[in-house]
Amino acid sequence: MTVNESPLITFFERVVDPLIIMGMLYLCTIALGASFTGYSLVLTIIAFFVASSVYKYIDPYRSWHTGGRWAAARDLVLGWLLTVVLLTLIGYASGMVPHYDRTVVLVWMVATPVAMLLCHLAAHRLGADPRRGQLSSVVIVGANDVSVKFAATIGRLPNLLMNVHGYFDDRGPERRVDGVAHPMLGKMSDIAAYVRQHQIKMIFISQPISAQPRIRQLLDELEDTTASVYFLPDIYVFDLMQARFGSVGGMPVIGIRESPFTGVNSIVKRCSDIVLALAIQILLIPVMVVIALAVKLSSPGPIIFPQRRYGLNGEEIIVYKFRSMTVTENGDKVVQAKKGDSRITRVGGFLRRSSLDELPQFFNVLQGRMSIVGPRPHAVAHNEQYRKLIKGYMLRHKVKPGITGWAQVNGLRGETETLDKMEARIEYDLDYLRNWSLWLDLWIIVRTVLVVAKRENAH
Repeated sequence: MTVNESPLITFFERVVDPLIIMGMLYLCTIALGASFTGYSLVLTIIAFFVASSVYKYIDPYRSWHTGGRWAAARDLVLGWLLTVVLLTLIGYASGMVPHYDRTVVLVWMVATPVAMLLCHLAAHRLGADPRRGQLSSVVIVGANDVSVKFAATIGRLPNLLMNVHGYFDDRGPERRVDGVAHPMLGKMSDIAAYVRQHQIKMIFISQPISAQPRIRQLLDELEDTTASVYFLPDIYVFDLMQARFGSVGGMPVIGIRESPFTGVNSIVKRCSDIVLALAIQILLIPVMVVIALAVKLSSPGPIIFPQRRYGLNGEEIIVYKFRSMTVTENGDKVVQAKKGDSRITRVGGFLRRSSLDELPQFFNVLQGRMSIVGPRPHAVAHNEQYRKLIKGYMLRHKVKPGITGWAQVNGLRGETETLDKMEARIEYDLDYLRNWSLWLDLWIIVRTVLVVAKRENAH
């Protein structure tokens, strides 16, 4: 159990959730007058293991602590949808689908997340009442920005069942940070005696690496106590991006800047890209044929303009567009298209205003070079220019470039003729990386349709 879980929540995570999934299938079968057969038992067992694996990566309990009940509900439903998809694939692959009553299965698929949500709400309501559980006494070593934020988090989340007694710090009052809401209990040399006298359960150390000798001495002094000791890593001084804990060869590491598309997220992202790209391509094949003829007949040159761009991890890729200009600049110097640009053809102007010139990039999505939603790929020449001028510019390449993005639906579509505009675009791109979710992708797609319909900032 991690330090941010109450025993009740841990119990639900490891025991009750799987039982709800299994029990709901049995209840739905009986309620609808069907027979609970051996195949039904097999389904409950498979569902147990599939759901356990899915929710290991999509963690609604962590989401509850970081984003609240709506974030937890979203992740719980998303995890169940992914579980249903996997169960369906397993059912068809194994040939077991004909052995199930479709009505029972459909009711089970709808009723299960509802039951889980209700049980989670009840569990958190019980866990949030400190009177229903014994509070763990806590002291914090070091009064700094990280520890103050940590103490405030404990105060905001009563379901953690922690009670902060105060801080121990060797620094004088003039060197302590503002916002310390708990008393100063003494210096680091006073901790061991206080822990023994007050039977402190948990000690959180928030000290810089330079304080290692003092920390070693403190750990030695605490060896004759039963208090649990935890470190608060001072990683919040960095610009965090999808920060997470992991291990390499069994050695713990902390990821400061990471792609959001790892584990199950990468599967969700790729599957959504393939499904949407295929659907759009099938629907728009007649439109693309007409556009190709119009481009070919209206001006000399190729129909498709292949462009050099940076893709995932800054590796160079080829991106396709319908040609919209009389030139095909793709070298070390590329001039951005401007309003009234004489290089833009008559057909090209319409294609750019309507964003129809981007349609061939759905083939890039199917190839795996791009995503439907992500930072827009810039010309290689522009990348080399702006990476020297804008801090964090290349971090946008931690994910695949997209046909549309968070910056584009926030008014930064088209030409970025000033450094300020490009900096604003990059900030939106990095914000997308920090806060990615499938729902954000879907929202960006909806916003893109509205922006394109208004034909804003495209030339």
